[in-house]
Amino acid sequence: MTGRLYGVGLGPGDPELVTVKAARLIGAADVVAFHAAQHGRSVARALAAPYLRQGQVEELLVYPVTTETTDHPGGYQGAIDEFYEAAAARLAAHLDAGRDVVVLAEGDPLFYGSYMHMHKRLAHRYRTEVVPGVTSVSGAAAAVGRPLVERDEVLTVLPGTLPTEELAEWLATTDSAAVMKLGRTFRSVRDAFEAAGVLDRALYVERATTERQRTMPLAEVDPDTVPYFSLALLPSPLTEPTPGPEQYDEDRPRTGEVVVVGLGPGQRSWTTPEAAAALAAADDLIGYGPYLDRVEVNPRQTRHPSDNRVEAERAAHALELARSGRRVAVVSSGDPGVFAMAAAVLEVADRPEFAGVAVRVLPGLTAAQAVASRVGAPLGHDFAVISLSDVLKPWDVVLDRLRHAAQADLVLALYNPRSKARPHQLGEAQKALLDVRDAETVVVVGRDVGGPEESVRVTTLGDLDPDTVDMRCLVLVGSSRTRVGPGGAVYTPRTYPA
Repeated sequence: MTGRLYGVGLGPGDPELVTVKAARLIGAADVVAFHAAQHGRSVARALAAPYLRQGQVEELLVYPVTTETTDHPGGYQGAIDEFYEAAAARLAAHLDAGRDVVVLAEGDPLFYGSYMHMHKRLAHRYRTEVVPGVTSVSGAAAAVGRPLVERDEVLTVLPGTLPTEELAEWLATTDSAAVMKLGRTFRSVRDAFEAAGVLDRALYVERATTERQRTMPLAEVDPDTVPYFSLALLPSPLTEPTPGPEQYDEDRPRTGEVVVVGLGPGQRSWTTPEAAAALAAADDLIGYGPYLDRVEVNPRQTRHPSDNRVEAERAAHALELARSGRRVAVVSSGDPGVFAMAAAVLEVADRPEFAGVAVRVLPGLTAAQAVASRVGAPLGHDFAVISLSDVLKPWDVVLDRLRHAAQADLVLALYNPRSKARPHQLGEAQKALLDVRDAETVVVVGRDVGGPEESVRVTTLGDLDPDTVDMRCLVLVGSSRTRVGPGGAVYTPRTYPA
């Protein structure tokens, strides 16, 4: 009967974070194996020391190389592979003799751990059990008291050894991140956080959960002091740090601002990281009720939902709050500068009483872009964006603009195409366009794109049925050059005939 192999996680550094099962197996094992660099000191062995017993065989597995150079014919990787093969053979000898072997691992055995190399070489040959441990990522989050992710946020774990550009791309597109393997990589890791625009909310944790633990903002770290046992955290943007005493100082003046944010047209992944960060930093959220419902509830924040037709009042409310020192996010769907709240806020901000109140506008993915992407590239050439609503401009102006844009042979993106209060206008617009456009002109109708009721259909200007369109739709009317390809993709060529 051969022995059993155990990969045992010890947690990130505090011996009390070793699980009950791990402690039991360490004490019962015939052989305890652990890795170390050339100096021979093993962090894993130190963590397991309280649970070892006399008479156990200890196998110290010393790496031939860590950060040093090597003259091995296969280079660094060749030297490491040879070492793992030899280490696995040493452990196999014990297992063949019927001895149970525990291989110690800091953190979790299968999370960037050395044990996994033994597992790959031995688990298919011997009875094996892996005992999970608290990861360094969990320990670091606990050390700074910040949630890593909430609800449907995405956590990305990255090695600091990635190229700076690739690391920055990951950081710019995730909600939360942990970057491992610092030490010599720290400068490039910090550059990646800066390139991704998230350095201001990144944190540094060194030797998490130990007596030598150190935490601070990543931007303030001296690169020459960073050990290997450290990581960089990008915590959840939904939760701010626990306020320190200085943040409760009622006499300290606060600088408020209004940030107008675009959520994108539908699904949460279409909200930019920049917009998500602004929403997380706000004290107050203001917007049309259904749009606010798309933002995760944060108990720290005050929400101010309102009806869809009170843009000026909504803007004034936001500016008044900002003038009192509040950080206010005004929420729009799509892009806030396209038929949305950015213009409304800036119009009201021109009033003398709001002089000095800061207003920022953050872009968002527009409905026109979203619908276009679902069918191909109908906006591949010049296009015009027109709202069919006559609430803020006369209907004859709308028709006049439609005719001129159609005569210019532009692709048209029609927002607010048809509502219960004006059910006839899309039909009138269709007739006006047919005066100058062929009935076979390609038309795309997208409804709730990015949402749970998404539908997209391709038709023609002559066959378009206005009764099938509502306010949740966006209509794209192609130019004379817009076509449907053999595979069904709709596109407008980038070239135009002379």
